[in-house]
Amino acid sequence: MSTENTDTPDSLDTPEKPVSFNSARFLISASRLNECPDDAGVEIAFAGRSNAGKSSALNAITANGKLARTSKTPGRTRLINFFSLNRDGCRLVDLPGYGYARVSRDMKDDWQQHLGHYLNDRRCLRGLVLVMDIRHPLTDFDQMMVDWCEHNQLPLMILATKADKLKFGQAKTALLGIGRALKAYQCLEHLMLFSATSKQGVEECRQALSDWIDTP
Repeated sequence: MSTENTDTPDSLDTPEKPVSFNSARFLISASRLNECPDDAGVEIAFAGRSNAGKSSALNAITANGKLARTSKTPGRTRLINFFSLNRDGCRLVDLPGYGYARVSRDMKDDWQQHLGHYLNDRRCLRGLVLVMDIRHPLTDFDQMMVDWCEHNQLPLMILATKADKLKFGQAKTALLGIGRALKAYQCLEHLMLFSATSKQGVEECRQALSDWIDTP
């Protein structure tokens, strides 16, 4: 019996192609968990209080100014929006914002319940990016999201957005303050200054996202 190795190049494992965030394209919006794409592959979700700059951050990371809606009316996005990437099964997820939306209490409660279902039941969720305005960090909503990640041992990245609104020294001091406040949290893997306007932190964020996606 021949023991010759008959593997061909096509049958050998090949490395995954690098993720290109510029490839992000709108996939689908969901108002309920059962409307989301199949729970497979890798998803990284973006969350943030309304007016924290979440949509602008997503647009900067993907180099697509029209990918995520930005509005002068905070809280306008009421659905979970999914964006596909160039690697099969990889998605970025834009979660509804909370805080300033001028809507009924019942609708806010509905958004909160919907967000909770996604966060608690989505198996392919690889990490959470929490976007917070560096001038108003660690709101009640922010702390709730940090606590949730810690409880569920989900990797957390914090983007301290609108860093261009402060002088560099002020921004660094604010960032250090956030780090001290969350020192005991093991879930926090990345904390960085970010500005969609100046593009500060964009490449650092992309690298961290790529590392999450490539983690087995």
